[in-house]
Amino acid sequence: MPFFDEIKHLRVSAHCLIRRDGEIIQYVPFHLRAWHAGQSLYKGREKCNDFSIGIELEGTDFEPFTPLQYNSLVKLTHALIELYPELQDNITGHSDIAPGRKTDPGPYFDWQQFKALLKHKR
Repeated sequence: MPFFDEIKHLRVSAHCLIRRDGEIIQYVPFHLRAWHAGQSLYKGREKCNDFSIGIELEGTDFEPFTPLQYNSLVKLTHALIELYPELQDNITGHSDIAPGRKTDPGPYFDWQQFKALLKHKR
C-alpha cells in the first residue's frame, strides 16, 4: 500500500514547505487555515491553526538545516512580515506551541542564525 494511502484520512497541512535545496512550495494560501499545529497554545491563545502560518522545513530532528533553507526561510519571513506586520514579534516553533507533542524545528535549527539573518538580510 503506498504511504499516502495510509495517511489520507489525516487532517494535516502546512502553508509552505521549504525543501533542502531551498525551494519553497506553498500548499495553502496564507489567508486560509492550515492544519499544522494541532492542539496548541501560544501566548495564552489555543488553537494556533486559527491564527498562525505554518512553515515546514524538510529534514529531521537529527541533521542541520541547509544554508539554502535558511535563506529561503528568511526571504519568505520578510515577505510575510510585509503582509502581516504582527508576525515580526511572533515567530516560534511547533515545539514551543505544542511541547511534548511536536519536536520541530528540533535541536539543529539555529534560532540565533535565523534571527541574525532575518535582521540583516533584506
